[in-house]
Amino acid sequence: MTVMAPPAPNEQEEEDMLVPRSDLVEGPQPMAVEAPEATENSVENQSTEDPRTAKFTWKIENFSRITTKKLYSGIFDLGDYKWRILIFPKGNNADYLSMYLDVADSAGLPYGWTRYAHFSLAIVNQVHSKYSVRKETQHQFNARENDWGFTSFMPLGELYDPSRGYLVNDTCLVEAEVAVYKAMDPWLYDSKKETGFVGLKNQGATCYMNSLLQTLYHIPFFRKAVYHMPTNVNDMPSASIPLALQSLFYKLQYSDNSVATKELTKSFGWDTYDAFLQHDVQELNRVLCEKLEEKMKRTVVEGAIQQLFEGHHMNYIECINVDYKSSRKESFYDLQLDVKGCHDVYASFDKYVAVEHLDGDNKYQAEQHGLQDAKKGVLFIDFPPVLQLHLKRFEYDFVRDVMVKINDHYEFPLQLDLDRDDGKYLSPDADRRVRNLYTLHSVLVHSGGVHGGHYYAFIRPTLSSQWYKFDDERVTKEDMKKALDELYGGEEEHLMQTNQGINNTPFKFTKHSNAYMLVYIRESDKDKIMCHVDEKDIAEHLRERLKREQEEKEQKKKEKAEAHLYTIVKVACDEDFTWQIGRNVFFDLVDHEKVRSLRVQKQMPFSVFKEEVANKFGIPVQFQRFWLWAKRQNHTYRPNRPLTQHDEAQSVGHLRDISNKVQNAELRLFLELELGPDLRPIPLPNKAKDDILLFFKLYDPEKEELRYVGRLFVKSLGKPVDILTRLNEMAGYAPEEDIELYEEIKFDPNVMCEHIEKRFTFRSSQLEDGDIVCFQKSLPNEARQQLRCPDVRSFFEYRHNLQVIHFRSLEKPKEDEFCLQLSKLDTYDEVVEKVARQLGVDDPSKIRLTSCNSYTQQPKPHPIKYRGVDNLLDMLLHYNQTSDILYYEVLDMPLPELQGLRTLRVAFRHGTNNEMGINNIRLPKDSTVSDLLDDLKMKVQLSRPDAELRLLEVFTHKIYKIFPSAEKIESINDNYWTLRAEEIPEEEKHLGPHDCLIHVYHFMNEENQNQVKIQNFGEPFLLVIHADEILANVKIRVQKKLRVSDEEISKWKFAFVSQGRAEYLEDSEILFTRFQQTSSMYIAWEQYLGLEHIDNSPKRPLTANQYRPPYEKAVKIYN
Repeated sequence: MTVMAPPAPNEQEEEDMLVPRSDLVEGPQPMAVEAPEATENSVENQSTEDPRTAKFTWKIENFSRITTKKLYSGIFDLGDYKWRILIFPKGNNADYLSMYLDVADSAGLPYGWTRYAHFSLAIVNQVHSKYSVRKETQHQFNARENDWGFTSFMPLGELYDPSRGYLVNDTCLVEAEVAVYKAMDPWLYDSKKETGFVGLKNQGATCYMNSLLQTLYHIPFFRKAVYHMPTNVNDMPSASIPLALQSLFYKLQYSDNSVATKELTKSFGWDTYDAFLQHDVQELNRVLCEKLEEKMKRTVVEGAIQQLFEGHHMNYIECINVDYKSSRKESFYDLQLDVKGCHDVYASFDKYVAVEHLDGDNKYQAEQHGLQDAKKGVLFIDFPPVLQLHLKRFEYDFVRDVMVKINDHYEFPLQLDLDRDDGKYLSPDADRRVRNLYTLHSVLVHSGGVHGGHYYAFIRPTLSSQWYKFDDERVTKEDMKKALDELYGGEEEHLMQTNQGINNTPFKFTKHSNAYMLVYIRESDKDKIMCHVDEKDIAEHLRERLKREQEEKEQKKKEKAEAHLYTIVKVACDEDFTWQIGRNVFFDLVDHEKVRSLRVQKQMPFSVFKEEVANKFGIPVQFQRFWLWAKRQNHTYRPNRPLTQHDEAQSVGHLRDISNKVQNAELRLFLELELGPDLRPIPLPNKAKDDILLFFKLYDPEKEELRYVGRLFVKSLGKPVDILTRLNEMAGYAPEEDIELYEEIKFDPNVMCEHIEKRFTFRSSQLEDGDIVCFQKSLPNEARQQLRCPDVRSFFEYRHNLQVIHFRSLEKPKEDEFCLQLSKLDTYDEVVEKVARQLGVDDPSKIRLTSCNSYTQQPKPHPIKYRGVDNLLDMLLHYNQTSDILYYEVLDMPLPELQGLRTLRVAFRHGTNNEMGINNIRLPKDSTVSDLLDDLKMKVQLSRPDAELRLLEVFTHKIYKIFPSAEKIESINDNYWTLRAEEIPEEEKHLGPHDCLIHVYHFMNEENQNQVKIQNFGEPFLLVIHADEILANVKIRVQKKLRVSDEEISKWKFAFVSQGRAEYLEDSEILFTRFQQTSSMYIAWEQYLGLEHIDNSPKRPLTANQYRPPYEKAVKIYN
């Protein structure tokens, strides 16, 4: 079917990983958008069984020309369910494609609807399907979370790169595979009741951690060691890794419900952003065990980690023709086994210990014997009681410069015999009395692709025949035979019914769920490792703490169940105003969260409530008068009116309902009471109809202090002059002191504080019950000019704009270095001056600040320019969010000077040792390429002093541009392309009419899906060819330039490559005619001399300045 994508609302996204989009904006916000011209959708492979499944393909044409922020696919039905895909083609406030599964008919579904689905989303690589980006998850959809998916699905740079294969002819293919569970709602499933075990809650993208924690927990020796780690009764789990892990394990052992991991991740020093980054489970395992090993030192459990997981192997090199052998013993906590090219674990071990022969150009330099033929290998001295095998499912593809997942079929036995074939894996030093027979304990599974996915674990906690699947909160019993077939990976064949009853076409699809980590336990150590663990192993203070937590939890649960019967009553009085105003309250009268509260039954008569107050507050009922608070239209809270006799005859719940329209809101009351000279309650004055209750604050402009001084009843037709003497008395001033009065009206979003004319009546000044009057001494103009806040209005403005800012070094973006209280109206210069003063930097212009991304809690990619913002508020804003974090750097030169410069990273090959180095060139922005090359000459070693240089733009192993020497460097971009400088060969300086300068690139042919595609690699270069020169002569010059041996060059093929097609050349062919015949419509890098050979260059890991996707970011435990 063909469906036009419907209009889509414009919403923003708050999180960075697996999150519901609806957290930020509630309800639809329609916006008219235009769909691209042709979007095609197809649904296939529906099932009538439970779960019901479907695969949906969405073809989006003219993808790069889409201008709308978000785009919906057509609707596809799955049983009685309607779904669609939602994408953000330019990212959802991130430099990633964002993609979600959406319930298409959510607006018309009945109240309380839910749908549970397990689904995967994919961007199809149309050139190499194995490089398709696929992510998998599950979710309980409901009215509040009617879409779910991935904000950081894949980097936009990869998606829009035409060489990557995700956009072909500007067409993008999106796939969704959805399984809907109808017969049983998994979210109502009771894991404890069904299995005896409980799961772990996922914080966002912590499934990798959950699967590892469950595996470690179910190794009883490990659990007991954790319980025996010394912890203190005063420790807090969120600040102590041992205590947090003990608490987590205790709850897994004794809780009836799934357990949260937030305390543990807080003890790691992680924040919300870390919880939404998926990491590698192997890396977390190593980092966590290292941290625990460190914490266990000098305790009763020191060495427990080594006892469990540490084994040893021997690396050896043995000469063949002389008597020389070198060996080195090394320890390991886990082994990484190859999957690619191996059928099972035994094949991987065979490969691990395979002998490598060092001969020919690769001979071994033996001490006192010189270069010798030798054999090199690894043999095991001993294996640990608990053997952790990490399967290398992820590998780096050096041809395509990307990580790929290996989904090949790979088997692992329930019993692993590492003594097989007469101990071929063991070194001569191994203790042969130890029987290395292992039983499979657990399998950690990765489901998805290289850009992310989902982890879960299969475990048999007692090594019995019963296996359990631990998938975050859900634990289920599993049939291992069925599970093993799934976990081996590989491909699965299905029958796709094209025409019912006529033809069944078999097709295969790759299983993206497969084993990633195996844990084996040695049979001879089984009793020791699978020991009994009970409450005696848990510290008493921990048991007491967790018992209290459980009791508090039960109490909260009980209160929640009874919440509909009770309400909270907040009672504020003059004592609260006096204590709070000027300390933590400046606007309004009180922070209601910090006043006394009572939890009472809604049906309690108010007369009975007054007796409760008398008992708790010590104020007799006859001296109490209560006022209701009201929220005014300007968002201020003020006492509105006293309770009448009719009101007091009602129930507390009734009063709450009439005073507050918000459901489940609390009842807020002001308790008015009068105190006599002995500070004891006295009878209250009667309130006449024309009486107005006003509250008074006193401001001291010299000290910039504000305090509460009391309240008065005034007559509506009275004037402020009538109470000036009383106000001076309340302030402690002389009776005749000249004072100014202001009405505090509102403070949000802007401060409103108006001067009160003392000769006007209170009614004409529009004062009413609950209003606040601020007063101060009158000041002469000279005194006012010397004060920062000379009057109440300016003081309120100042307080309104104050904010505590957390400053962090850009090098340590997670750690607060210091805090400053600043005004949001502070100018750029004022902010950097205060930061420089705090840091002890003499020149504030050397301070460079960077704003914070409120969604990721990370620094923004670009720093704030010198005086590039007006004030502090501009620095803190990120879209519609305001942060309280700024990052700083101390520069080696003033920022205005640095901004006048351009820094470019230029690669240059050393003139003598042939090594490629990176040079940072910093020049004024109006400099030219010629200036850049002159500066570079001063920093590099040339082959000769008078050598001339040129600058090239290199991308995907091709030369795209030779920069003119007069081009301005300000326009050059080195973020995505490599800038390479090189010496110009002498032969290129004097080209004649019978010479031609051509591009020469290395390439390999890669076959995929019956198509051959050229893959470039290595360093491209330029070469002069002559009109009468045959290829054989060109080969000699290429060999000399690249320093290739005769044997190696004989294996190379030379081809003329144009528009991605290679025509292989004979040695006798004249190249000049090939390039002369090429149409001028082809740009230089699309026609070149291709050198086809295997890439033998040394492979380098990612360097610090290369892009690392989120899933490759290092795991860190900070505490």
